[in-house]
Amino acid sequence: MMQQRTKRHYNYFFLLLVLFSQASPALPIIQIEILNHLFYPSDIEIAPNTKVKLIIINLDSSAEEFESYELNREKVIPANSRGTLFIGPLAPGEYPFFGEFFPKTAQGVIRVREQ
Repeated sequence: MMQQRTKRHYNYFFLLLVLFSQASPALPIIQIEILNHLFYPSDIEIAPNTKVKLIIINLDSSAEEFESYELNREKVIPANSRGTLFIGPLAPGEYPFFGEFFPKTAQGVIRVREQ
């Protein structure tokens, strides 16, 4: 009796897992590199109302802080390492970002519009 109940729970769990994995689309991933105190790419376009994972890779020998007032995000990325940020879902518009430690060179924008 106990084995049947356990097996039934596993079946329900598996069914829920399948349903949730099919219901949610894959999360878009955008990779941004920091090199010579510049962001590559510096101009990024995403669709409205989409959650996005940003992977920021700092290839410089000094730390940089990804900063955006409009996105309400900041994250220090140590030298020769990577960091992850999640943004969105966002309304259409432009969302500038910059490097807090090198703001004159490390600049970029995320443009949210229909693609």
